[in-house]
Amino acid sequence: MSGTLPILTKRGDTLRYDRDVGQVSILDRRSYPRDVTWIDYASAEAVAVAIETMVIQGGPPLAYVAGYGLALALDQHADSSADAQRRVLQETTARLARTRPTADDLNTLLRAAEQRGHAAIAAGSHPGDAVYSFVAAEVARGDRVAERCGVRAAELLTDGDTMLTVCYPGAALNWMLYTAVVKQGKHIRVLPSETRPYGQGIRLTASQAAEIGAEVLVITDNMPGFCFQQEMISIYVTAADRIAMDGSIANKVGTYQNAVLARHHHVPFYVLGYDGPDQATASGADIPIEQRNGDEVLIFNGVRLAPANVHGFYPAFDVTPPELISSIVTDRGIYRPQMIARYHDDDREAPLDVIPLLGSTE
Repeated sequence: MSGTLPILTKRGDTLRYDRDVGQVSILDRRSYPRDVTWIDYASAEAVAVAIETMVIQGGPPLAYVAGYGLALALDQHADSSADAQRRVLQETTARLARTRPTADDLNTLLRAAEQRGHAAIAAGSHPGDAVYSFVAAEVARGDRVAERCGVRAAELLTDGDTMLTVCYPGAALNWMLYTAVVKQGKHIRVLPSETRPYGQGIRLTASQAAEIGAEVLVITDNMPGFCFQQEMISIYVTAADRIAMDGSIANKVGTYQNAVLARHHHVPFYVLGYDGPDQATASGADIPIEQRNGDEVLIFNGVRLAPANVHGFYPAFDVTPPELISSIVTDRGIYRPQMIARYHDDDREAPLDVIPLLGSTE
């Protein structure tokens, strides 16, 4: 057991904006952990393409990178007129927001950053300073949110649990496992489903869980049904790229079918909900589903496996309704999905060692 917090735990370790050099730098998650490669980007358009091509993955990290891309564009127009800066601010925000439509962190952060940029221009100050300071503060806040969410979620793990995951549930999963395995001494086995076509489960979840010290047994995306039948799974955990106010969640495609299996086999499904629902999304039906290029499912490791005369279909996310979710874990507390809308009314955080009655296992 190594018992360390891996590199994907703190977002500042995987993305940064060097304003002196004029570059946004990103740890390439497409090749991690096989290669630890950083790629530098010198324009907001290049940052947008990096987001679209999955160099950066996960709701909060891609939002932070987009925010830094916006700051970069504004810095490059520091000497422009106020009207020109407003155009850059609006056009760049719109371009970056189009990159991954399902992730609500992206849109929420960019809207807030744009407001701060406009306020700075109106005050006669540099909008790049305002946007950069805001995004850097959000990165720090996001790390605190992930830690509190993960520490709370660790209390839902019992010694000997076997956890099914889809995709990579992010930094909160690292804190969940670190708290349970290293701090509390629980033996936890993680079953990451590989998560085709980008393999976030087999690469990101597997590497982070193993580095922390959990036992890891990778399965393919079509094995969960068998594993549930064999009673190999005692808990199902994912994150969510967007949580609606009705408790529905959007996450990597495949999440919903496993939630159906978990309910059928009486296995609790917990969602790492970080900082709660998107107030602008009323229900699961309001969540836009990103439709990616179908060719991506026909290719593995750069090699096309399918015949030339066939096509692929790739909705990147699916929506799981609240009745299939046991609880949503946040930095403020653990909520039943039907009560997640109360998150924004709960100003005070419950103590980390208390699982509040706002939500619990079923």
